[in-house]
Amino acid sequence: MGGVLNDSLETYSANLKLILLFSIPFIIAFLIPLFAPLPTFISAGGIFLRTASIFINLNVISLIAIVIPIFVSLLFLSFAFVAISLIVKASRTHVRTAKSVLKGIERYTAKVFLVWLVFEFILIIVNIIGYFLNIQAALTAIVGFVIFMLIFYAPSAIVVDNKRIIRAIKDSARLVLREPQYFLMWIFLLLIVLAVIDAFAIGITGTLASRYIVLIISSIFVLPYFVIFQAEAYMKRFSIIRNA
Repeated sequence: MGGVLNDSLETYSANLKLILLFSIPFIIAFLIPLFAPLPTFISAGGIFLRTASIFINLNVISLIAIVIPIFVSLLFLSFAFVAISLIVKASRTHVRTAKSVLKGIERYTAKVFLVWLVFEFILIIVNIIGYFLNIQAALTAIVGFVIFMLIFYAPSAIVVDNKRIIRAIKDSARLVLREPQYFLMWIFLLLIVLAVIDAFAIGITGTLASRYIVLIISSIFVLPYFVIFQAEAYMKRFSIIRNA
């Protein structure tokens, strides 16, 4: 597992300028919900809508206000994920980065976007069901974690191997269940890194300002590394790369 960490850091440092450029959509993706005329809160480097108030005052306008920010945010998120994953693909397959990034990026982004969109739609349905069962938070967290685990490698499979969406999801679930160590390490390290950054930010600037600082730092520096980690872990299934 240490090899994935080192390979991810190597790819990250070798392509830092390009990665920072492609991390800008992450910031846009997380800031877009702020424009929704609904209550939001910042947590763990992300911006979230307060769903309790949505159920109380749900109407056509509020529904549109939810759908549009989510749609645009996921689109930027998908583009950033695809662009950074293509950098990993280029570095591991010795293809010129610029050519690799430009070739087929729209097609990959559309596929990854559909994966995230379906994931978000399922979470919304589960959230609604949980609200009426009075187990909203727990049910959404559990279902969200399980589904995210199963589709963990799906975006990487789409970008690296140009797989169809259904095939990418099936292969992702199979790979995670067969070798869960990379997924568990990804989750553990991400939580640790965000917690450390949050602690430092609170100590230096206070609670209110720290939320935005963590949001910016995580979008520009942290998330790109963990996207690289996902792609590197996915590519470890190749015996040649595994033994390199």
